[in-house]
Amino acid sequence: MTSPAATGPLAGVRIIESSMLGPAAITTALADMGAEVIKVETPSGDYIRQMTWPIVEGVSLMHLHVNRGKRSIVLDLRTPEGVETYLELVRGADVVIEAMRPGGLEKRGLGYDRLREVNPRIVFCTISGYGMTGPYAELPSHGVAYDVWAGLVKPEITEDGFAAIPEHPSVGIHAGPLFGALGVLAGVIQARATGQGARLEIAQSDAAAAMDWLRSETWKAYERPESEVTGNASDNYERRAPGTAGMRDGVRYQFYEASDQQYVLLQASEREFWENFCRAVDRYELFEAHPGARFADHAVGNVELRRELKAIFLTRTAREWVQLGLEVNVPIVSVNTPQTLAEDPQFQDRFPWIPADRLGCDQLPSPIKFLDVEVPVPTRAPTVGQHTDEILSEVLGYDDEQISALRSTGALG
Repeated sequence: MTSPAATGPLAGVRIIESSMLGPAAITTALADMGAEVIKVETPSGDYIRQMTWPIVEGVSLMHLHVNRGKRSIVLDLRTPEGVETYLELVRGADVVIEAMRPGGLEKRGLGYDRLREVNPRIVFCTISGYGMTGPYAELPSHGVAYDVWAGLVKPEITEDGFAAIPEHPSVGIHAGPLFGALGVLAGVIQARATGQGARLEIAQSDAAAAMDWLRSETWKAYERPESEVTGNASDNYERRAPGTAGMRDGVRYQFYEASDQQYVLLQASEREFWENFCRAVDRYELFEAHPGARFADHAVGNVELRRELKAIFLTRTAREWVQLGLEVNVPIVSVNTPQTLAEDPQFQDRFPWIPADRLGCDQLPSPIKFLDVEVPVPTRAPTVGQHTDEILSEVLGYDDEQISALRSTGALG
């Protein structure tokens, strides 16, 4: 049976998802691009609906976002009939997602080998906190753990002397699903070309480390002698701290306060940009005195120049500085917060909110923009088992009598 009419570049890709909590985000981007995602839930449902904050009219924002665009069916996999119905769904699917601790489906008789028996082309992906191997494979976890483990977040000490978790962007819980989605699509391409499926697994902790590869790889490179690994030419080949830590004392690449008490980030580390800036603010003598290297010169430690720039930036508003950058080809950008970002004209142009009356809360659209393919507007995240009868009818072709008989076995909760 065919699924309801769908749009988007992934229309025709069917995914069966067994998920709990945040790892379900592995299919969010795929659903946004038109994939049909069927979320198989236990009779009690995924308790993501009660997790984290805010709770919007009784349902968590996390559920409303990561499970948007999906349909929910309840199957009790403790029953033989529930397992058999799951296998029937797999027969016509491209992908099975196990977004929970590894091995959960295997315990119900639905491991990769069993799924391949009914569908040799199936792509089976497990996404979990620490992955299927290693000493932490069975360690329970939540999202912040992956960023802490990967060295992305340091403890903050409060005035009372307690260690505290600072505010920080979450990386692993978002990057893991995106890496997973990329791997799933690669598996689908292979399966459609060869008729053979694939098995893959993603650890959100691995993804957090992979996203921060530059720092880790820099430290590793610095283990080699300075005769082999140096800084760059603009720093006189002296080694800088890895990543953004090496920008702390930059001058031409730095934060500056504007006249409206907002901050902007100047990134004139290339000589061309720096010259454009000095000419535009009528201070060309600064370029003549401090021309810098052609590339990657932040004028580190030049306190005299930093004081001059501090005074210059206090003469215009943040918006005026960004406009100047546009006019004279200098990288200058407003320093936003999650609250002020929504008022930024670039954000307003590219990220029109999907309204609450459609999804239950205001949400951001996918950042992937197809210019010549229509993509679906996401539908609201489902209630537990909201589409059970619909999926059995449309996907498996069951009639009312068959659905009623299946329900009587307890397979549908």
